[in-house]
Amino acid sequence: MDELDEPGGLPALGDLSDLDHRLLSALRARGASPGVARATRALSGAGEHGALWIAAGAVGAAVDGPRRTAWLRATALTAGAHLASMGLKRIVRRPRPAHVEPLVRTAGRHSFPSSHAASAAAAAVAYGALGAYAVPPLAAAMCLSRLVAGVHYPSDVAAGAALGALTARLGARWTKGGRRD
Repeated sequence: MDELDEPGGLPALGDLSDLDHRLLSALRARGASPGVARATRALSGAGEHGALWIAAGAVGAAVDGPRRTAWLRATALTAGAHLASMGLKRIVRRPRPAHVEPLVRTAGRHSFPSSHAASAAAAAVAYGALGAYAVPPLAAAMCLSRLVAGVHYPSDVAAGAALGALTARLGARWTKGGRRD
C-alpha cells in the first residue's frame, strides 16, 4: 500500500483528481446564471494574453511619472509570468476539462497552468506593491472566472496563481530599482 493511501496519510492522487473534477463542476454550474456568464466572458476576454494587466501597467506608468520605471518593470514581470506559464503548458500538456461545457473559447488546448491566473496573480502582487489596491480583488475574480468558465481545473488555477505571485515576488526588488523597503 502506498503511503498516500494509508489512513491518516495524505490523500491519494486519484482523490485529488476527483476533488479537482467535483470542484470544477460545482463552480462551472454557477455560470448558468446569465449575469455570471456575462461577467465570466468579459473577464476571460480582458485577460487573454495578459492584455488587461499589461494595459493596467501601461496606464500606471503613464500617470505615475515618478514611478514610471517601477510600473514598467512590474508590467514586465506580469508579462514574464504569462510567458512562463505558456512555456510550462507546452511541457505539461494537460488537456482542458472535458466533463463540463466551457462558456468561452480558449486560445489553446492545454490547461496547466492557467495563464490567466499567472498574469493576474503577478499583477496583483506587483501592482499591489505600487499601491494599486483594486488589482488584487480583480485578479481573484479573474482566477475564479476560469473555473466558472469551465476551462481550467482548480489545480491549474492554483498553479498559475502561484507561478505569477512567485514571479512578481522574486522581481520585487528589481521593480523598485534595487531598493530595500
